[in-house]
Amino acid sequence: MNVSEREATVRRMLERTPPPVPPELYADVVRRGSRMLRRRTVALRLLWLALVAAALAFTVWAWVAHPWVEPPSTTTPPISDW
Repeated sequence: MNVSEREATVRRMLERTPPPVPPELYADVVRRGSRMLRRRTVALRLLWLALVAAALAFTVWAWVAHPWVEPPSTTTPPISDW
């Protein structure tokens, strides 16, 4: 099947009238769509909550541990009484 035959076949398929959609299908689609939106909303809220919790945990850890301060040296004793 060459390109022109494929194009002609596709044109014939597109020119036909689409088959009728069952009326109960609309209610199913709306129900599934609203369920998907609720799940997506819950997932996004949980992700934001996890992000805020991680930022808060990091802030508390940094406030308590002071990771930017260099630890005291343990190899040389302090010099005193000169």
